[in-house]
Amino acid sequence: MNFDWKKTVGAVAPILGSALGGPFGGMAGAAIAAALGVDNDEAAISAAVHGATPEQMIAIKNADLEFKSKMAEMGFKSAADLERIASDDRANARAREMTLNDWTPKALCLAIVVGFFGVIALLAFKELPQSARDSLFVLVGTLGTAFVSVVQYYFGSSAGSAAKSNTIHRLKA
Repeated sequence: MNFDWKKTVGAVAPILGSALGGPFGGMAGAAIAAALGVDNDEAAISAAVHGATPEQMIAIKNADLEFKSKMAEMGFKSAADLERIASDDRANARAREMTLNDWTPKALCLAIVVGFFGVIALLAFKELPQSARDSLFVLVGTLGTAFVSVVQYYFGSSAGSAAKSNTIHRLKA
């Protein structure tokens, strides 16, 4: 089972957790890394959150409060403001595509979907040497992430579902 460090951060620090998936994700990641005293890369942050001490979790919570203050200074009052920015960004991309009738996004999306399912089929039905498997697993992960983006672009994000899950998690705590 994979550890989802972003859900853990979202439970402890909801503003940072909300910002991670949007346009302020870099700032949020840097704040979390600084609170934990690790490099600002996903693997280091994940490992640190997974083994975090209570003091480090408090440091993340304090970073959340500082981040919220910085965002308020910039004119953003809530996580909903951050989601609105991300939503507007997706809407602008869709409007651009409709206005220009550009074939590039459609071709790119088709290549990602076909590539994702093609690599999965290859892994499922073809015996591959061990040296090739590792590279293909990395490729599946990358294509899987891109596939999620394609689905979100064409069918909308699951931000409402994430907000619901966060609310349920907070109520349980």
